[in-house]
Amino acid sequence: MVSTKAPPSLLYMVKQVELVVRSHLDELVRPAGITALQYTSLTVLERHDGLSAAQLARDSFVTAQSIADLVRSLENRGLVRRERNPRNRRELLILLTDDGRELLDRFTEPVRELEERMIRDLTSHQAEQFRQSLSKAWHALS
Repeated sequence: MVSTKAPPSLLYMVKQVELVVRSHLDELVRPAGITALQYTSLTVLERHDGLSAAQLARDSFVTAQSIADLVRSLENRGLVRRERNPRNRRELLILLTDDGRELLDRFTEPVRELEERMIRDLTSHQAEQFRQSLSKAWHALS
């Protein structure tokens, strides 16, 4: 009797990729004294500086509760700063500092190399399709 196992679900495979990427990214940024989650938050601020903690949490894929500790740690390292929102004085905005930008600049090439390693067996057309497919999957669930 031949056993035909079903292939792993796409959700399982996406989680596998996420975990291996996070592991490699943690290893990559560890010498700078930050985690993959902190690095991700810094890259979010690089694209959209001046976010509230709630916005940063959503865009960084962490809970509102854990973003407070993450931001405090980055602020203590001088990588981000908080300022009052001039349009809503009760809200603090989180901004990337020059040191934060310098740290991101140091990791631009190593992170690009990690991404290249991830897709090295894909043609450029397949890599673009992969990017589009991931984007469509994200939008379908958002």
